[in-house]
Amino acid sequence: MSIRIKLLLSYTGMLVISLLTFFVAASLFTIAATGDFNSFRDFYKVHYQLNPLTEQEENIFLELKYLAKNEPDQLQNQELLADYDFKLKTVRAGLYVRRESNQVFTSPTINQPELENSLPPYDLNNNQIRNTFNIGERFYAYAKFDFKFSDGAKGSVFVIRERSPFGEVIRKLLPMLVFLLLGVIVIANVLLYRWITRSVVKPLDLLRNSAENIKEGNLDFELHLQTKDEIGQLNEAFENMRKRLQESVRLRLEDEESRKELISNISHDLRTPITNIKGYIEGIRDGVADTPEKMDKYVNIIYSKAVDLDMLVDELFLYSKLDLKQVPFTFEHVDIVQFLDDCIDELHYDLEKKGITIQWNQRTAEDTLVIADLEKIKRTVLNIIGNSQKYMDKPEKIICVSVQADAQWATIEIKDNGIGIPQEAIPHLFERFYRVEQSRNSSTGGSGLGLSIARQIVEGHGGRIWVESKQGVGTSLFFTLKRTHKQ
Repeated sequence: MSIRIKLLLSYTGMLVISLLTFFVAASLFTIAATGDFNSFRDFYKVHYQLNPLTEQEENIFLELKYLAKNEPDQLQNQELLADYDFKLKTVRAGLYVRRESNQVFTSPTINQPELENSLPPYDLNNNQIRNTFNIGERFYAYAKFDFKFSDGAKGSVFVIRERSPFGEVIRKLLPMLVFLLLGVIVIANVLLYRWITRSVVKPLDLLRNSAENIKEGNLDFELHLQTKDEIGQLNEAFENMRKRLQESVRLRLEDEESRKELISNISHDLRTPITNIKGYIEGIRDGVADTPEKMDKYVNIIYSKAVDLDMLVDELFLYSKLDLKQVPFTFEHVDIVQFLDDCIDELHYDLEKKGITIQWNQRTAEDTLVIADLEKIKRTVLNIIGNSQKYMDKPEKIICVSVQADAQWATIEIKDNGIGIPQEAIPHLFERFYRVEQSRNSSTGGSGLGLSIARQIVEGHGGRIWVESKQGVGTSLFFTLKRTHKQ
């Protein structure tokens, strides 16, 4: 439920409760004053006395009172009394006239045999002309006037109407009910305030405290608000922002650690060939290479180290550009089997000199077209094979190439029978400068960038690369390329 609807319902509820309370209070006042549910329409017209009559009843009573004072004998005229009773009957009242202890006229509206015994005694001073009485469980209100007929006999004229028993109870309990209604209004306000506070103010306080935590640099907390309104949406957006900030800080710290490690690794890998070059040059300057054979040896070593240094700088530069997405890819449709045939032919003689056999293990029978950048995929294959040949310990060293294809992908496998890789090292193989052999020995370790570059290139093609290895058996490295069916 939205905040707008909550506020609307809150104020609407308060308005409705107030109106209902006023209506109930007004109804109770009316019932208490008139004793009749049907007297609501006369609420603003009644005379606020102990037992008020309606305006019509009051007018008829005043006429009867006038006759009692000036022409009392007229109150024995049955036709006249019946006429007045008819007028009272239209407003749900009745007429009763007595002379001494005899009934002169009784309205059929009243129809109570015990009426005479329930009426008050004569009071010619008319100290109390309005009151109530009850017959059994029925309540009546009356206005009376006591007078004397011309012959001196006492008489009374009553205008009587039946009142609701509920009205009598309400009249007695009216003060308590008024306080009760006021209490309902107060409680309703408190509940509505609590509802708004719990659903709006409290969540906003939590968001404010969360913002303070972020301002202080504390991101290790969570917001737990499950509402679906605008506050809940704001909480969700705020929590997503906090998670992103936390992830950003974590990545920044990781990048900082990687930067430090990168600088350390680069410093080490550059220092080693430079130190070697400096050492051999100093040997030449000091006359250590005093024969042509030694001189040739020193010069060849210096050249080899310079080549290694150039390759390291080249790989570092390529990795940096790949990492920053600054290397353009020139994609074309390539038969990957034919491409790998060419690579095997190119590497065959160099690997044979090192005692390594490279051969096909499994290949597709038909052309397998993929979308690839030939130069970069060749770099990937060379990096993988170059990495494999450094860790071969078997008398018969073999590298096998396989290609499997489905409708969408071609999977290339390059497998060796080398020493294998520990399982705990496999997740780190594609990290930059990572080496299974931690001594960073240049004779086996390489630059540590080869597989990182291979991963960047494969991912740049939209594929993926992974390793499977068993120590003492060998290692298989897989990567995938998207297939195409167009020439």
